[in-house]
Amino acid sequence: MPKQDFYHSSIGIKQIIAIFVIIINNTEGEEEYMQLNEENVRQALSAVIDPDFGQDIITLNMVKNIIIEGNKVKFELELTTPACPLKEKFRQDCTEAIAGIGVGNVEVDIDMTADVTSIRDEAPLLPGVRNIIAVASGKGGVGKSTVSSNLAVSLAKTGAKVGLVDADIFGPSIPTMFNCEKEQPSVKQVDGKNLIIPVEQYGVKLLSIGFLSPQESAIVWRGPMASSALKQFLSDTEWGELDYLLIDLPPGTSDIHLTLVQSVSVTGAVVVSTPQKVALADAIKGISMFQQDQINVPVLGLVENMAYFTPEELPDNKYYIFGKDGVKNLAAKNKVPFLGEVPLIQGIRESGDNGYPAALKEGPMAEAFLEIAENFARQVAIRNANLDPTKIVNVS
Repeated sequence: MPKQDFYHSSIGIKQIIAIFVIIINNTEGEEEYMQLNEENVRQALSAVIDPDFGQDIITLNMVKNIIIEGNKVKFELELTTPACPLKEKFRQDCTEAIAGIGVGNVEVDIDMTADVTSIRDEAPLLPGVRNIIAVASGKGGVGKSTVSSNLAVSLAKTGAKVGLVDADIFGPSIPTMFNCEKEQPSVKQVDGKNLIIPVEQYGVKLLSIGFLSPQESAIVWRGPMASSALKQFLSDTEWGELDYLLIDLPPGTSDIHLTLVQSVSVTGAVVVSTPQKVALADAIKGISMFQQDQINVPVLGLVENMAYFTPEELPDNKYYIFGKDGVKNLAAKNKVPFLGEVPLIQGIRESGDNGYPAALKEGPMAEAFLEIAENFARQVAIRNANLDPTKIVNVS
């Protein structure tokens, strides 16, 4: 090869080497720019929207404790309730958002935690209870206590701290449904005052007049005495820290209901009914009672019990014995949420009689109550975010 050609070839090689150096330098700079860091993780997660509040999870301060190790991102996602029905959607949306940063394969580890919201922080009575919920029905026999018991158990299964007051003084059912008829609450003295310690079963704190009187004895009291018992259940009991305290009210609209709203600020109410017309007529009165101007307790939603019958041998068949969608239509008409429906299944009745709520088991029965619990918890969070605290009622 002539010397001149070799020289030209050498220049070409030098140029190529220079180009490679530039490319490598540029690539290294690009990799450094695209490294995972807390800033671009937060920016990615700001695209994940909480559909209940219409804001992103960064603005809502739901993302906590971001830790980045190589290609692994770990953080806590703090929900408004452990019973949040959107857990898996949040997990999927967060994972996809971080994958979109564009740094290759990223391992995402999300620890779902919960801090149940409350607007009762300054409440003088039951300050450790974040939400007090009235469970009511306009009519007896619609399964209100069954719904209350299984709702409490379903919430407790998700990790929530739950209490249940049996406020049906004349017909207490909770001791039977929790298989603790023979239990008696203990008493301890705090600052010179005797406090009742609730019975605890299946992760739920319980209090009922049925624990304090013989099972076969009828309670023959006038209204003021029954109201006094409810007041004692609220004021003279060590409930401790609770996310939800459910109050299983007697049927109708009576002294007990007024005593409750006059004693504590009630977060909201759940109304239970069957879909038949005669039950719906009374459910309307229950809704109307809470929505009266002087009471003004938000109705968190309606539950349709005994919605349809499905024989065990024909699991795909549904028979609408008490009518179809009566409660669902009532909810739509009154512009309140529909929390779900419970089928008429022999196993639910047997579970109540045996003292082992259906929500503790596996299968369609437990799934129905879990769906109601998730919808309920979601409505509590929405209510606390959008409405003012309920005021204690002064009714003459």
